[in-house]
Amino acid sequence: MCKTFVFAIFILNNIGLFVETIKTIYINLPYILEGTYTTVLLILGALALGFCLGVPLAILQVYGNRFIRQIVALYVWFFRGVPILLLLFLFYFGLFNLIGLNLDALTASGLVLGLTSSAYQSQIFRGSIQSLPLGQFKAGSALGMTNFQIIKNIILPQALRLSIPGWSNEYSILLKDSTLCFAVGASEIMARTHFVASRTYEYLPLYIVAGFLYFLITLIGIRILRFIEKKYAIPGYTLSV
Repeated sequence: MCKTFVFAIFILNNIGLFVETIKTIYINLPYILEGTYTTVLLILGALALGFCLGVPLAILQVYGNRFIRQIVALYVWFFRGVPILLLLFLFYFGLFNLIGLNLDALTASGLVLGLTSSAYQSQIFRGSIQSLPLGQFKAGSALGMTNFQIIKNIILPQALRLSIPGWSNEYSILLKDSTLCFAVGASEIMARTHFVASRTYEYLPLYIVAGFLYFLITLIGIRILRFIEKKYAIPGYTLSV
């Protein structure tokens, strides 16, 4: 009884603060939600760039000569080994200025995330390619197909379908990595939330809202990719990971 009374007094004493917190969230929510568009654009752009670079890198790592494989391995090692935040600083404040590229924070962040993602995606695609039976390549050669035709018409259609589960995981990783882009001024969810929180001092509730938005974007993206995975799954064949 005494604990209930104390709890009731606590609620009554803090109800004003609770109302002010809800009011702060309500007023600033549209501004934070605008960052959702930027975050989604950033992720989709990075995924697309990572895909366009990752597929050729995987092919070169599997079918290229020794020198090319070593170059690709060095590229993958660099982007997988250096932290995202450091890469953002190196490219945005260093390399891009050094070569005269005057890029805004969003574009620069998308490029860095895309290059990093290409290193990870290349390993996803490489694993899928190497999981296919070698006999398929030999059968294509026996039919008179060139190496390019075999890779394009036989290997890649299967490998890409087998890569969808790993690609879904890369989507989640990229979404979390995108939160670091606010450090260079990209106006995404985290940057807007931090800006509002630093003005209102409502750090905990605003970061909870941001976390919910990231969770929602992750959930929607994963559901879409799971649907694609089931739709284009190869019957009777799965990639062991």
